[in-house]
Amino acid sequence: MDDLTHWLLLVLTLPTDNATARMRYWRALKTKGCAVLRDGVYLLPDDERAGVEMAEMCEGISQAGGTSYLLRFGSRDGAQDLEFQQLFDRSDDYGTLRRSLSETRKTLGSLAPVDITKLLRKTRKEFEAIAGIDFFPSEASTRAQSAWQDFVAAADAVLSPGEPHPAAGTIKPVKRADYQGRVWATRRKLWVDRVASAWLVRRFVDSEAQFLWLASPDECPAGAVGFDFDGATFSHINDRVTFEVLAASFGIEDEPGMAGLSSMVHSLDVGGIAVPEAAGFEAVMTGAKQRGLSDDELLTEMSQMLDSLLAHFAAQEKTSARRRR
Repeated sequence: MDDLTHWLLLVLTLPTDNATARMRYWRALKTKGCAVLRDGVYLLPDDERAGVEMAEMCEGISQAGGTSYLLRFGSRDGAQDLEFQQLFDRSDDYGTLRRSLSETRKTLGSLAPVDITKLLRKTRKEFEAIAGIDFFPSEASTRAQSAWQDFVAAADAVLSPGEPHPAAGTIKPVKRADYQGRVWATRRKLWVDRVASAWLVRRFVDSEAQFLWLASPDECPAGAVGFDFDGATFSHINDRVTFEVLAASFGIEDEPGMAGLSSMVHSLDVGGIAVPEAAGFEAVMTGAKQRGLSDDELLTEMSQMLDSLLAHFAAQEKTSARRRR
């Protein structure tokens, strides 16, 4: 019986003359991914966060003049468990998203960079909205994630020609002393992974680093340290983006806040687990590029934001550590 799902059951009524409240709570329940058993009866898999949010909703319903009851129970048996789980099947939603990505991908070559960036933001939000309420992932979620990653790769190929392909292998530790006062080279028209990697290099590895922005990776000088292109000294390895590879190579992964920052850069570069701060960073960087900043100016401006985000993630780590004690 321990492997059966535990559930939250919300039974509510709202005043018929309060259309605003009825619509507000209907939308909130839909956003949370609740299944409708019948009018006014909603089902959701139980966990700590859902329990807190649903309890808060009950308080709001009461304040709006309604009544609500929040119950917890476990599935009676395997048959009932499967029946309830099927109410949360997101296959149709994922299928719609995949078709939309397929059609949108055909238009990428004719769009301006700013429009492609907006599309990436929009489609990422759509994918994450479905994934966030996909409580019982299936093959449909795997196919949708693959389609999303393919779409991101196609968009990156237009926005940043020469986007590196991940190489199979292990990340080898290197000595910072061997990389002092060097010229570091990467593709011009910086985007998230490259600007974050350049910031990491200058802050943690080589404070006197000089950066060279390449029109093509083929132009990389023999003595420069290349990063984030095929054949570079540091680039994507397995499922890790260049920023993560640099952090691992130079032993920076354990710096306070680095884990959170790495997750943000990874999600923006190749997708993955949603990081709340990612949307804000992407929006600021998009705005900076729209202002026509050069790559040097962009690095200077975004470095300040990366400094602040590192401090933010470090503070989060401290808070989480205190809560675990």
